[in-house]
Amino acid sequence: MPRRTRTTPMISVYIPEKAQNQRVVERLRTLGEKRDRSLNYLVVEAIIEYLDREEPK
Repeated sequence: MPRRTRTTPMISVYIPEKAQNQRVVERLRTLGEKRDRSLNYLVVEAIIEYLDREEPK
């Protein structure tokens, strides 16, 4: 029987040059280490919070 694989949706985030000056990725990594969370986890949490806040408008 063929093995079924599960695909995980993925997103890629472009960080504009203007935001790169704010060290976004570095800051997320540092925060992730402090909270024992991955950078991906923090980004997804931020997106969920944004959607929860903006969708009702």
